[in-house]
Amino acid sequence: MKTKTIIIIIAMACIAPTIKSETAITLAECRRMAINNNEDIAQADNKYRQAELDKDIAFASYFPSISGSLTALYAKDLDMMGTTLRMRGMYMAGLTLMQPLYAGGKIMAANKMAKIGVESLSESRRMTVAEVITQADNAYWSYIAVGEKVKLLEAYSTQLDELARQIKTSVEAEMATNNDALRVEAKQSQIQYQLQKANNGKELCRMALCNIMGLPLDSIIIPADTNILVSPPVAMAATIEDRPEYKLLKNQVELQEQQVKSARSEILPVLGLSAIYSYYGNIKLAGTSQGYSYTQEFKDDFPLAVASLSIPILNWGKGIKGIKKAKLELDNKRLELSKNERLMNIELKQAEQNISDGYNMIKSSTIAVAQASENLRNMQLNYEVGMCTLTDLLDAQAQWQEARSCQIEAETQYKIYETEYLRVTGRLSNE
Repeated sequence: MKTKTIIIIIAMACIAPTIKSETAITLAECRRMAINNNEDIAQADNKYRQAELDKDIAFASYFPSISGSLTALYAKDLDMMGTTLRMRGMYMAGLTLMQPLYAGGKIMAANKMAKIGVESLSESRRMTVAEVITQADNAYWSYIAVGEKVKLLEAYSTQLDELARQIKTSVEAEMATNNDALRVEAKQSQIQYQLQKANNGKELCRMALCNIMGLPLDSIIIPADTNILVSPPVAMAATIEDRPEYKLLKNQVELQEQQVKSARSEILPVLGLSAIYSYYGNIKLAGTSQGYSYTQEFKDDFPLAVASLSIPILNWGKGIKGIKKAKLELDNKRLELSKNERLMNIELKQAEQNISDGYNMIKSSTIAVAQASENLRNMQLNYEVGMCTLTDLLDAQAQWQEARSCQIEAETQYKIYETEYLRVTGRLSNE
């Protein structure tokens, strides 16, 4: 008896790792996992940190640079008319401080461009987050829609099974024909085919959702938000001004304006100030005077201040042409902003229309489901008392199934429309 128990425990231990646990996932958890496991967002984070470093680097140009130098020299003695100059181990050390005073506005333009770069990378990350959330929501609601349709087909199949049993009993009692039984069997085969296709689609949607969430593709996910709550759309008066794509285009215009200033700095004077401190030593002069030998060592320091002014005089039009080129690019950026602003406003109007139409579709489908359910109930009662044909009953079942399927599509599509509306108004990444 103990041996059998041990064998059972070992067998269960071997089987247990192959059993996949079901994971209930809410829409909020789906979004969070999609954001945390997305490679594009991780790259956007790295680019944002790089932009912050570029900003710090540009800001450092305002401050003086300090450099040090140390030179050592070993040379043979030089005979200078009876006097020997010794430079064995001569050294020179110094510090140099350089402070730019005016660079034609180039340093200021570089700092403003770096600041705009940080803002642009922040908006770029926000745009990426919004895209990831949109993909996650689409996958989540699509998975729910297919799953609900599978349940619907299973319920339809159950109805047909019950009808098939009733027909079989009626055929045996000679109250129905074999043709009726064959018609029901054909309908059962059709529904089983649709159910198989729906299950295949559900499996594909599950894997797509796992991929977006960063889970293994064989993970079993159970959506927790199957009870879809839909509220009537309120008056929509949003604009595209908070949309990251719009802000990115505006940043590109501002960045190019600074590029024009940077190009202009190439034809303006540059003023700088330098302070140098040097110290040298171990230079010796040896010789003989009046029969006496002497050695004299030289070492000293000397500070030096230098002001420099560089004025471009002739560069064969290179600077002027560079400014014209930058201004043409600025015009292009403004044109691109204008064009995309119109397109984004069209996209916003379309999203608003989709919200309104989607809600009307839900109301229509809800009425259709209620009517189809009542019609099916009446047909079932009438069929039991012989007041309608089998064709009427099958048609009523098909209408009910189609109406409920349309309701599922309308509800899940409305949630997708809501997500898209938040995306085109720039509020999705803040949800």
